[in-house]
Amino acid sequence: MGYQFTIDDVDFLTSRHGAKALENVTALELSASSMISDVSQVKCRYAPREAALIETVRYRRRARVKLRDAQDMLFTDDALQQATPTTVASLRAAEIGARFPGSLVADVTCSIGAEVRELVARQDISGVVGSDIDPVRLAMARHNVPGATLLRADALTPTSRADVVIADPARRAGGSRTFRIEDLQPSLLGLLTTYGEQPLLVKSAPGIDYLALRARFGFDGQVQITSLDGGVREACLWNDVASEGLAAQRATVLRSRPDGTVGVEEITSAESDDAPVAPPGDWIIDPDGAVVRAGLVRHYAARHGLWQLDPQIAYLSGDAVPPGERGFRVLEQVGVAERALRTALAARDCGTLEILVRGLDVDPDRLRKKLKLKGSRPLTLVMTRIGKSGVGFVCEAGVRA
Repeated sequence: MGYQFTIDDVDFLTSRHGAKALENVTALELSASSMISDVSQVKCRYAPREAALIETVRYRRRARVKLRDAQDMLFTDDALQQATPTTVASLRAAEIGARFPGSLVADVTCSIGAEVRELVARQDISGVVGSDIDPVRLAMARHNVPGATLLRADALTPTSRADVVIADPARRAGGSRTFRIEDLQPSLLGLLTTYGEQPLLVKSAPGIDYLALRARFGFDGQVQITSLDGGVREACLWNDVASEGLAAQRATVLRSRPDGTVGVEEITSAESDDAPVAPPGDWIIDPDGAVVRAGLVRHYAARHGLWQLDPQIAYLSGDAVPPGERGFRVLEQVGVAERALRTALAARDCGTLEILVRGLDVDPDRLRKKLKLKGSRPLTLVMTRIGKSGVGFVCEAGVRA
């Protein structure tokens, strides 16, 4: 659950004295080996605010890879975990500005303001209102997004005449992360009922059962699954009544480039899914998790001239690796028995082995230990099922095109 911040903590952290205290605590190592002495030092100087100071510095360090200017922000533990990465929030703000130019946008679960910060930066959005029921998170948001219009309100009580509404229901129940639609707070049904007559975006965990959402709640909007640098980050439900003809499913694949820009590839269910099933070619491709989670593996294959090894398995094959994708060049096809694998890998001087599995009940870590590899060459073993038979592919270590 993390440290439970109070309004008094936030008032202190945003004061001149608190800012100086944060500067001093930031200079400390705060590692496992130094924590006892560091805590003692901070407590001696800043009690009773030592926990608020130390946790704020630790959260800022954790947030650096996720959020822009995290070194100046305030967080709670849960708020940081659920905060949308800056790259994803910025792309969404740009899409809202392009599709709804001049709109007033309301973030009705603004939390510590990570999404509001990207929305207010857009020139094509006329105004932004953020609201949250939690007074501590709202106080943090006022610090994180100075000058923003922020209100304390229940998400199911409209506080503005917004053109577009964004909501990010809490995804925890009893202290644990949840993927159950019924456990979201505020409730998904409540959000759809309250804001169903206007464009509504509901962010959720990527593991949400969107098929059940369509079947049980009658949701007929678009489900967008977004990944960033190989990690699936969220599902976004677009209940967009202002636009027509949106594809039911969309995968948004974001990849950071060395020059600091971000590459964007989007695949939708409106595209062709005419992908054949055929024996393996030169390469095996494991599609990005957003593509798999969105159910768009065949659409992705059709776009890039790939094919499936089995109609029920997400691995693809082809004669080339799509741009930006990671592929595995096939060296040999083998059985999945340990003896056959050990013989094949030893013959190729394998010492370091990455094991990828789909469709088989195999624990990669346990198998790797049993193989007792002693060579020097790094290889990848792709294990899957074709029809009713298990099969392995010994491949060169993954190469990104």
